[in-house]
Amino acid sequence: MTTATAPLRIPMICPPDEAPAREQILVADPNPHSLRLLSNLLLRRGYRVICVRDGMEAWQEALDVLPDLIVVDTRMPTIDGFVLCDHLKSEPVTQSIPIIFMGGRDDVLTQVRAFESGGVDYLSRPFQMAEVMARIENQLSLRRLQKQLESQNELLRQEIQQRREVEQALQGANDEFQRLAHQDGLTEVANRRRFDQQLHQEWLRLTREQSPLSLLMCDIDFFKNYNDTYGHLEGDHCLQRVAGALREAVRRPADLVARYGGEEFAILMPNTDTSGAAVIAEQMRQQVAQLQILHEDSAIAHHVTISIGVATLQPVPNSEPAILITSADYALYRAKELGRNRVYILGDAGRSVSQC
Repeated sequence: MTTATAPLRIPMICPPDEAPAREQILVADPNPHSLRLLSNLLLRRGYRVICVRDGMEAWQEALDVLPDLIVVDTRMPTIDGFVLCDHLKSEPVTQSIPIIFMGGRDDVLTQVRAFESGGVDYLSRPFQMAEVMARIENQLSLRRLQKQLESQNELLRQEIQQRREVEQALQGANDEFQRLAHQDGLTEVANRRRFDQQLHQEWLRLTREQSPLSLLMCDIDFFKNYNDTYGHLEGDHCLQRVAGALREAVRRPADLVARYGGEEFAILMPNTDTSGAAVIAEQMRQQVAQLQILHEDSAIAHHVTISIGVATLQPVPNSEPAILITSADYALYRAKELGRNRVYILGDAGRSVSQC
């Protein structure tokens, strides 16, 4: 084993009329004469050259400078060219660097092993300099193309990533737009537009399934008096709290609470019969009462109350959902007519559920 020496960096020398090449070549050869001959040839062609005589030094230099090409003798001190090649191919930063082996012309087994180890070419001694440069420059040309391809692939990857980010941003903006387009800005429940759309969809679906659809129409009792007494800001706050109580009373994702207009709310409950809708309606009435929102100008209580009309229909072909709205509106009217703060269920005879 020879004593390791510091790597020899030979300065770049090129004729004045030649532009220096950007490629950097690492040459690892234990033979000083051969190393000098090859390095001078490369320098005259304008390449930057790093010369080492030891396999371990070659490995460290390759990791440090990441040359464009490595030319290495198969027989090297400390570690030979094949072990060096194995090390370099196992490192992500050096595995794509092309490696050209140097060795004897008649050593066929060595040549075969050089290619099996991952070498891209093999230079046979004694060197034919024209052939050596042709092989080296061929690999450097391939390396340039590989780098261009890698650069283009990276640009493409970045472009794809940017497009994905833009698409995600657009999708997020579109989702937010759709949410805002279907949400009441004050109470954050569904707006009238969303209610009309879902009512139409559920009417068609339940017509096919022959299942019931319930609608609750809800109105805040004496809300005009509330606004006149406490002002519109407090009125808005009252609407928000009532909407929250109504929303908490429904559990199923298919149920929809919507602001129908002013102080009136509509609750759409698909696949729900009259008894089920009545239970939810009474829960809503009680939860609003439990908010204990002060209402000194109410004719029936000292806190905010609501009246609810309940109607249930099974949609049939060639019918319109307007009949359900009319029925629920009438039930709400009856709840108010009977004294407010109550649930009125529209049925064969009609009935009113508890009031406080």
